[in-house]
Amino acid sequence: MNKNNIKDYSRKISERMWNLPDKGELESHREETYIDDIIQKNHIERKLLDNLEGIDTVFDAGAGSGRFSILLAKHGCRVTHFDISQPMIDKAKELAEQAGVIDRITFVKGALEDLSDYTNKSYDMVVSFDAPISYTYPNQEHVIGELVRIAKKRIIISVTSRLGSLPYLANPIQKNQFILNEHSDDPFVQWCIANRQNAIDTFYFKKSNIEKLMTDGLMGGENEIAEYEKGGAPWCITYTFMPNELEDLLRRFGVKNIEMTGPGAYARTVPHELLVKIMNDSKQRSDFLDVCYKYDSNQYVCGMGKDNLLAKGDL
Repeated sequence: MNKNNIKDYSRKISERMWNLPDKGELESHREETYIDDIIQKNHIERKLLDNLEGIDTVFDAGAGSGRFSILLAKHGCRVTHFDISQPMIDKAKELAEQAGVIDRITFVKGALEDLSDYTNKSYDMVVSFDAPISYTYPNQEHVIGELVRIAKKRIIISVTSRLGSLPYLANPIQKNQFILNEHSDDPFVQWCIANRQNAIDTFYFKKSNIEKLMTDGLMGGENEIAEYEKGGAPWCITYTFMPNELEDLLRRFGVKNIEMTGPGAYARTVPHELLVKIMNDSKQRSDFLDVCYKYDSNQYVCGMGKDNLLAKGDL
């Protein structure tokens, strides 16, 4: 497929998908619905709180329904909440009001591909979680460079992991492993449950799909464009990163003291039934999250994070 054709569609697909009317509400309940979200967001929260010394202003890029912009505001930071989705921003405002921190957050609707309104070193820290950078293909390198440019002291970002994504191509029911509440009214939960057996019955392992993702790092393209043209809202065209690729990019843009982690790597080894049992017991859950954080922070497993590859560095 022509790269320019994908470029023309990539942002439009993202804008349509993230601006679905129920997106803000659904995203705000993910930690009640998915175990992998609990683990990943717990990891990110710990990383953030360990790196707030000397931080006053924060730019939260692709801030969604406010999970981390609200957390940062609660800890005294002044936050710019930047997102492509109006439903997400509306939900974030509602939650910030409830949390009593709306006066510490500035909400901005915009696309990560254009940060020209922001001057160099505008913010003490720049963060971007749940991989919005990966949804800006083919502009992902430019976006990372721009996020570094507006950061003064520190940057913490997560992108979609290529090594972490490869198992999906051999396991079409992997998301079922992380469903916490099978009775949730989240439509994707119900779809995963209803389509589980069909996904197994129709599955055929294709080595060529693995090789393609390993080579070009791209998930999505022609099928997503065709669905978009029919009026649908497909998942974003996604660029996946190798750990050394992301580290090299950050170094090229002047980031130092880079640490790489893979949230969710440990939990991938645990069967669904046991994950649910652990999550429903407060002591086991607390201990398990402690172990996940330590295990997933080991540099040798960072590429196998569940979806996310997390990088922290200083300027």
